[in-house]
Amino acid sequence: MDANVLTDQLKLFLDVIAAGSFSAAARLHGLTPSSVARRIDSLERSLDCRLVSRSTHSIKPTTAGQAFAERASRIVHELHLARAEMASLHNTPEGRIRIDAPAPFGRRHLAPALAEFLQAYPGVDIQLRLIDSFVDLHGEHLGEVDLVLRIGPLVDTRLVATPLAPMMRIVCASPNYLQKRGVPQTVADLPEHDGLDWEALAPPHAWRFEHEGRQQLLRPGRLRMIANNAEALLCGTLAGLGIAHLPTWLVSDHLLRGELLPLFCEQGLPKPEPSGIYALRLTREADSRSRLLLEFLRNRFGPVPPWDQALQSGLGFG
Repeated sequence: MDANVLTDQLKLFLDVIAAGSFSAAARLHGLTPSSVARRIDSLERSLDCRLVSRSTHSIKPTTAGQAFAERASRIVHELHLARAEMASLHNTPEGRIRIDAPAPFGRRHLAPALAEFLQAYPGVDIQLRLIDSFVDLHGEHLGEVDLVLRIGPLVDTRLVATPLAPMMRIVCASPNYLQKRGVPQTVADLPEHDGLDWEALAPPHAWRFEHEGRQQLLRPGRLRMIANNAEALLCGTLAGLGIAHLPTWLVSDHLLRGELLPLFCEQGLPKPEPSGIYALRLTREADSRSRLLLEFLRNRFGPVPPWDQALQSGLGFG
């Protein structure tokens, strides 16, 4: 099979797993849902293995499909690196890319990815600012930055957005807290517990759950800590102050080490939120070095981010 065809087939499969439906993956690839279904069928036949289980509501990976997705994600990433190395031999990009990013995500995930990118492209330099404040690309920072990473809904349609990864949030608490206060059995028990939450500018999908057939806002009754910083909420959660609803990119390592315990995950990890992690820019056409970086980050972080892959494998979710 042609390498490009194989890569596209693997990417399509990974997008089906990440989105949980043929329709959503079809929109990403400009295909019809029936075409996506046929391509997944073809992939299953070529492997002589059932990769997904189909229902009227969602598509979920089988045990074999989850294992294949983890390996396929690594293959796609390695193919991208190989192509980047070959391209650098013929047309080495040069120049500086200026990036602003949220500090917690930047420290954990973006900085290591950028270091790997710079090793592949020695002619490129990066100026990275890790910040906690909101950056207005049409205000004082206009013309001072090439890319801005945002986590959450996109509200400014004048900006060009490149999706980098889905966003997933998980309810969790420390073993010490749960030993003292007991484990809530359903989301309806949250008001009986202590918790930690965001300030007024809370993420729109925080503490929103499917309960009694509809989306409801359910959160702890007493908030022991309110903060505008994700790492501050994480510190309080690790200290046993209560239950928090935090992004998996922030808490994945702590869950795998047993420092935090996931709640309400009997059926597997929660679904990704409608919003995600994006790279924003002002201009419609990105320069060549920014295009290379955007493609690199998309392959590094998506369609199933490495932190979510680690949770699915390490905690037996799937």
